[in-house]
Amino acid sequence: MGARLQELGWRQTPMGVISLRRRWDPMFKTDVYEVKLDDDFLMSSLFTVAEEAVAALALAELDGTGFDVAVGGLGLGYTALTVLADERVASLLVIDALPDVIAWHEQGLIPAGVTLSADPRCRLSEGDFFARCASPDGLDPHRPGRRFHAIVVDIDHSPSHLLHPSHAGFYEPAGLRRLAQHLHPGGVFTLWSNDPPEEQFTARLAEVFTDVRAEVVSFPNPLQNRESTNTVYLAKRR
Repeated sequence: MGARLQELGWRQTPMGVISLRRRWDPMFKTDVYEVKLDDDFLMSSLFTVAEEAVAALALAELDGTGFDVAVGGLGLGYTALTVLADERVASLLVIDALPDVIAWHEQGLIPAGVTLSADPRCRLSEGDFFARCASPDGLDPHRPGRRFHAIVVDIDHSPSHLLHPSHAGFYEPAGLRRLAQHLHPGGVFTLWSNDPPEEQFTARLAEVFTDVRAEVVSFPNPLQNRESTNTVYLAKRR
């Protein structure tokens, strides 16, 4: 059994105090890793189904091989691990604004970091995903104008529940059009949300993309003695 509670890292950031902790959960009888921003839980290793689904659903839409994938938001690494589990993926670029989160992975403080750091297809990049989306240079500072077959985003709680007000423009039609520029024709965009499907956001997606849908992902939540749900939005570039 692990220690009851260990704080593995923390730092003050412009968005608040980011912290990583590991605690022993007596119900699940396992060590649980959690990332918090102030008192707000960003990620827990207890519930990872939707974080995996946002990547798996994107890749399921693609035919062929040799895919270049970008992930916005590193968290505990479950989305990135799901991408790398697909042998058709040639490269993965993971963008996170918080250098501490990247360092925790590279130092092995987060279990997924060992796999991500060892896979030559994967590159962890510190940067503002939303600012890069808005730039004509695109998501990869090493290759300006680079396009991807899939862009997977897991950063904000939902399109209407943001970690920072500066992210708001991304979810408007103009921001989504800028995102689409970084996809190959037929490329896929997926977005994780902690909230139920929002018709208003789905309508905005449909202004820019085709084959738009919001898929509800369900998973058991013993802590609340019920099923919990998240949403994955999917859309394809025309």
